[in-house]
Amino acid sequence: MIKLLVVDNHPIVGKGMELLFSKSPQINVIGTVDNGEAIFDFLKKHSVDVILSEIDLPKLNGITALRRLRRDFPHVKTIMFSAQPEQIYAINSIKSGADGYLMKTADIFTIKQAVLKVYSGRLYLSNDIALQMTSKKQVTTASFPFKKLSTREIEVLKLLVSGRKNKEVAKELNINEKTVSTYKARLMKKLNVTNIVDLISRARLLEL
Repeated sequence: MIKLLVVDNHPIVGKGMELLFSKSPQINVIGTVDNGEAIFDFLKKHSVDVILSEIDLPKLNGITALRRLRRDFPHVKTIMFSAQPEQIYAINSIKSGADGYLMKTADIFTIKQAVLKVYSGRLYLSNDIALQMTSKKQVTTASFPFKKLSTREIEVLKLLVSGRKNKEVAKELNINEKTVSTYKARLMKKLNVTNIVDLISRARLLEL
């Protein structure tokens, strides 16, 4: 039986997963937590095979949590389960250590197959993203401006868009404020804006 931990700050998601797998002979939801820090508290007390986690989490965002998971709990498989556009976040999630990426529009069969697949040691991505990763024809940065950004830059940008101040970003990512300022300058240059307001507006527009 696969032991699944669901991480989402919306209680309905955790309850929905519990109901979905309540009669499954293969997957058992052994717990739900609502923030990134709580993942590690749970893992210290319980054995978990697969984590199904949102990216946008309180206290510690999903991408940052992935880095800690790969370091401290490398045996635990992780699927990012989010409404964020997969063309922006899927590949960066995989680079950060995720074993799969699922959109929240996925149907019941797809969710189950994703959990089974990553548990068996394979990577789960939608067909479109898998083709993008393996295709010899590269997607231009003009088509996807976020392709210009590193995983860490995406991470900083998400926190800035969510309203975090430099000091809060530095604390969450365990870097100093000067480094955050450097990332902001790089982001503004790469996304062709001159101030933080336009940077956030540009990021939100690109996600749409």
